[in-house]
Amino acid sequence: MTNTKQTTTGLFIAILAGVIVWGLLSALLPFQQAALLGLVTFMVILWSNETLPLGWVALFPIVAFPMFGIADTNTVAPNYAKSIIFLFLGGFMLAIAVEKTGLHKVISNKMLAIFPNTARGMIFALAITSGTLSAFLSNTTTTLLLIPLAIFLSEDMKLKVRFALAIAYGASIGGIITPIGTPPNLILFGIFEEHQIASIPFVQWITLVLPLALMMFCVVGWVLSLGTDNQPIPTKEDSKSLSSNQKKVSFALMTLVGLLLINSPIEPYYSGLGLSEKGILLGFGLMMFLPPFNILNWDDSHKIPYEIIFLFGAGFAIANAFTDTGLADQLAAWLQTATSLPPLLLLVLIAATVTFSTEITSNTALISMVLPVIYAVTEQNGLDSRLFMMVATICASYAFMLPIATPPNAIAMSSGAVTVKIMARYGIIFNFLGILLVTLTATVYWQAFL
Repeated sequence: MTNTKQTTTGLFIAILAGVIVWGLLSALLPFQQAALLGLVTFMVILWSNETLPLGWVALFPIVAFPMFGIADTNTVAPNYAKSIIFLFLGGFMLAIAVEKTGLHKVISNKMLAIFPNTARGMIFALAITSGTLSAFLSNTTTTLLLIPLAIFLSEDMKLKVRFALAIAYGASIGGIITPIGTPPNLILFGIFEEHQIASIPFVQWITLVLPLALMMFCVVGWVLSLGTDNQPIPTKEDSKSLSSNQKKVSFALMTLVGLLLINSPIEPYYSGLGLSEKGILLGFGLMMFLPPFNILNWDDSHKIPYEIIFLFGAGFAIANAFTDTGLADQLAAWLQTATSLPPLLLLVLIAATVTFSTEITSNTALISMVLPVIYAVTEQNGLDSRLFMMVATICASYAFMLPIATPPNAIAMSSGAVTVKIMARYGIIFNFLGILLVTLTATVYWQAFL
């Protein structure tokens, strides 16, 4: 009875919040756009108060968007079968294989032997390891490969949460270190080329962004380790030599990482192999079912967190709705009116707008829409377009509050240790600190060297 009452109360709060947002914005926006923001508010509240299952809320746009005339079913539904979904499927299969063979236990013990054997040491180790790999590999791939470690390292649920968030946030922080680390970076370089703006060389980009990333690693590691009392993490018993199945999965993972590195382009010096990363991940995941591996069977596929896959679909559906209803263009028009602000305040406004907007929409889709607007606005007002576009690009990856904000956040949710409420509590702190550090770095450091 209590659960029914809590569900009813939580649902009422979500509906009320959605109606209030819709009502307030109806005077400013067309019906479709106001309704979209009202529905997004409704969904975010339900994700936050965990009134209804994550997957239920994620599938809601397929029903709600056609009802409110935002998009028809045939437009909404394909978002749940985007090609990137199959990258996640492959990654989840590999993660299940790692867990099934116990390979994550071996890796965990190796890490404990290298890094300080404490909760704080592991939080920093996981964040930095995740960030370093994400500088060269997809942050999604990195998170998928590392997340089993977060669950194994400790039986303490509070530590599991912090370890999972360290991996997810570390991946987002590290993705900005190189131009190839995350899609928004590549979109920025595409804008440079399109408008014949002097590009930023690969090494110079790293020297510009690395100090920011290091500061964020320190902030995230310090905040996540608060309250852990620096407690030791006991090394768990494990066999001295790898089993046959562990060797097979180790070989597959090393081959996968090597192939992904070789496949990654470093423009303009190396164009990569041109293989689809989505196909590579899915291929290696399916390989776990085949000889000579024979690690997985179809029953193991039931462990795939399909609600997280639906969550990705919801994020894509919301992003497309922002574009199709013209809401993205409206937000861009509002940004145009802010050009009378002093440059520093405009920089803060852009950083904050992008950071919080990307919480509810794809960072790739958002940055594709925002960068051309920022370029036009800054050029018309004699401002440094590279500086302002770089701030927006970095902030598009620095969204830490919601699982739909970035794939690493959603994958952390798939661990079962992290809830939306906990992620939002930590995430809002890191969002504001990220805005502050990006703005300071841009004005003090980037402005002098760009």
